[in-house]
Amino acid sequence: MQINTHPRPTIFVIFGAAGDLAWRKLIPALYNLFIDGWLPEAFHVFGVGRTKMDLTAFRDHQREGVNRFSRRGKVDEQLWEKFAAHLAYDAGDLGTDEVYSEVKQKLLEMEEKWRARPNRAFYLALPPRMIEPIVKRLADAGLNQDRERDRIVVEKPFGRDFDSARELNCLLTGIFQESQIFRIDHYLGKETVQNILAFRFANTLFEPIWNRRYIDHIQITVAEQDGVGHRGGYYDHAGALRDMIQNHLMQILCLIAMEAPISFDFDDVRNKKVDVLHAIRAIPHEQVHHYAARGQYGAGWIEGEHVEGYRTELQVDPESSTETYAAVKLFVDNWRWQGVPFYLRTGKRLPARISEVSIQFRPVPHQTFPAAALMDWRPNRLLIAIQPEEGILLRFEVKHPGQTMRLSPVMMQFYYREAFKSAPPEAYETLLLDVIRGDTTLFMRADQTEAGWSVLTPILDVWETARSADFPNYQAGSWGPEEADILIARDGHNWILPTSLQCSEDMAVCRVVQEPKQ
Repeated sequence: MQINTHPRPTIFVIFGAAGDLAWRKLIPALYNLFIDGWLPEAFHVFGVGRTKMDLTAFRDHQREGVNRFSRRGKVDEQLWEKFAAHLAYDAGDLGTDEVYSEVKQKLLEMEEKWRARPNRAFYLALPPRMIEPIVKRLADAGLNQDRERDRIVVEKPFGRDFDSARELNCLLTGIFQESQIFRIDHYLGKETVQNILAFRFANTLFEPIWNRRYIDHIQITVAEQDGVGHRGGYYDHAGALRDMIQNHLMQILCLIAMEAPISFDFDDVRNKKVDVLHAIRAIPHEQVHHYAARGQYGAGWIEGEHVEGYRTELQVDPESSTETYAAVKLFVDNWRWQGVPFYLRTGKRLPARISEVSIQFRPVPHQTFPAAALMDWRPNRLLIAIQPEEGILLRFEVKHPGQTMRLSPVMMQFYYREAFKSAPPEAYETLLLDVIRGDTTLFMRADQTEAGWSVLTPILDVWETARSADFPNYQAGSWGPEEADILIARDGHNWILPTSLQCSEDMAVCRVVQEPKQ
């Protein structure tokens, strides 16, 4: 095992360590960082939760999670034993002061053992309602005082609306400094999402045409095949707009639309993202129907399997008016993007699990080719594929082989697996390593969360006061409700069918599904 870096000794305290997030994401990510040599020699993971189990049971439980969810597959037994030696667990009531006194005592013991003051990251892998009592008790125990080395990690959803987000920010910044707060959105840890910055600002080829003169419109799609599963209780009080668009899709929009930062410094990058959010055109309440559409899935078929409708899911109100699909049209009112629509859509029980950004370029100003040559002509398009495969594809026109002039679209493609012969790290691996390093570039700042909520508040207000009368209004296995098609058709566009990555095993061939001409 080769050590690639030498970060300061670090202790992760995971509140909710016996829960699903730690089992599926956090411990597998830390295990992979350990295998790759990114963790310091002196590190410790101290789990705290309500579930009673001894240390052996906790380590066995986490081992099962790594076997099931690590990108490497099943553990190497010798390496797992070395890693598991760094895992500890205590059960207790997180609403009592005794738990935090015990945590503090354990931290002091580790410091004495290591003879060094480590980074201490308190990870709240818990429902949002638990943030306030835990944060306050951390402060009461004096575990927030080192501005450089004490850190707190908070999972989304970050608030339910603008007011609750501001209230939560006031709570956190009243106890921790902003530099100590890591508001985590796992989408920002995905390799292709990060690569947007490199693609835009490390290449002279694309940045000069990254503006309203050359780009017609932009579509950001995050489609999910799954229903709400075991999250029905949470999801029925959230919905697609809060759960996905307010954070994941808005973060991608910021990376696509932001100006070049002066440097890659934490706040330089985040300042440019906030500038984008402040430039988004306000949506009048009376015009929400021109800017947003919603849907809820009914029963249907996905890959030959019949699935139930949303209202029959576990812990969902049988008369629920919660949207499982949301589409939004936004405008960034600045010199670069004035008049260019950004279409964002997400939904559950759609035909495929795929996340993609499509940058549609304007047609050439004059066609010099005869009409017969243009039968298969398509505008240039840049596709940034985020999942299931991560890559970038560029569609452009060439002459089709033959004795006559005939244009045909082709794809120039780049895939991470093909180019670098290895799978990229999981998002949580990247983000947890940044927590260790104290790098907040990929984490949301307080003003960014509030600016994001302010953009969507008019839509939330209207949707919560005017219940939809036609839910469910799209069939599971379809691409969403008719209202979403109408939303984009008003501008003379149609939703671009996401790229179908039906590739051979060696990724040498990729067939692109063509959408109708616009």
